[in-house]
Amino acid sequence: MTVVWIGIGGFLGAICRFLLSGWFNKKSYIGFPYGTLFVNLLGSFLLGLITGMGVSSGIYSFLGIGFMGAFTTFSTFKLENIQLHGQKKATVSYWYLGSSYIGGLLLAFIGMWLGMK
Repeated sequence: MTVVWIGIGGFLGAICRFLLSGWFNKKSYIGFPYGTLFVNLLGSFLLGLITGMGVSSGIYSFLGIGFMGAFTTFSTFKLENIQLHGQKKATVSYWYLGSSYIGGLLLAFIGMWLGMK
């Protein structure tokens, strides 16, 4: 049954990522991948929150592994950085890398901290 819950969570997370990142990326006029950055930062915070709250293994399978696993995207993040370098937008790429890694760690920590309260 755990695999089913992970699958349902993954299905829903992928759809939410597609909708949210697509909406944000349409608003970008400079080519900065705001959509992927937004979903990855939000996902970092929410996964930290879920972990900090100590949710049961069944709920964690659905939300943490399934939903958040499909909602966030490491592969798209890497591909977008390669594309930015290919487009000679190194400065944008560095900002994207820095804000993703530093922001993701910081938001995961804040989420865990809030979840433990």
